[in-house]
Amino acid sequence: MRNVPTVSVDRPPSTLGERIHLVPIIRGLGVTLRHFLRNLVGKRDVATIEYPERLRGRHILTTKEDGSLRCVACFMCETACPADCIYIVAEEDPNATVEWEKKPLVYEIDLLRCVFCGFCVDACPKEAIIMSREHEMAFAARPEAIVGIEQLRQKGPIEGEDLGYRPYY
Repeated sequence: MRNVPTVSVDRPPSTLGERIHLVPIIRGLGVTLRHFLRNLVGKRDVATIEYPERLRGRHILTTKEDGSLRCVACFMCETACPADCIYIVAEEDPNATVEWEKKPLVYEIDLLRCVFCGFCVDACPKEAIIMSREHEMAFAARPEAIVGIEQLRQKGPIEGEDLGYRPYY
């Protein structure tokens, strides 16, 4: 082993404010107060982040004119979902015009796992699932966050809704 010489560093004595980290806190509060007062007075260069035009909120399952769901249980939204929060069970549709057409027996979305990316909306070929602008959702327990067909079903005409993200094609 080699003998490594020790080097001593002379540091100036720290004050009480530095020892209890009071100086950085006061500096941070000063910056916050300065921004608050500048925004309060009404400067023009205030940076404000607006909601996007195509806001992604709660999901809506759209219906046809006769009241049945547009969803044909093709599983494209479930496949495209990166969070794996959509669960679908399909069944044969007895009222279908095509022999092999299906409808969802179970359609559930776990809103606590959902990242609201809109991939399910993009993947749907029938525009059966869209997203509203409702983004304030609160749940007391996890089972309340798993919404099914009845909670997702469109209530009333879709033209009167303030819709969020939908594909433009």
